[in-house]
Amino acid sequence: MPLIETEKDARRLARAIASDLSLYNEDKIVEGIEKDTLFEVLSEEIEEGRAHYKSRVAPELYQKNFYDRALVDILVKSKGHVKSKLW
Repeated sequence: MPLIETEKDARRLARAIASDLSLYNEDKIVEGIEKDTLFEVLSEEIEEGRAHYKSRVAPELYQKNFYDRALVDILVKSKGHVKSKLW
């Protein structure tokens, strides 16, 4: 499978992976936000997703942190209604 070479497609893949994490780990995400341990609670799943993302995109696109941004947008921002010490 050829590497993804465009920013648009790299962002799309990052968001798809983050969406899957959100879909399959809702309880862990809520718990992690409530206890301010989100990235610890989901560390295994996040790193698995990161490895998949890295294997699919060109190195120069991986360096642009689209995956990390997608995690924040989808796992954190979308859960603004969850009670947290942070907000």
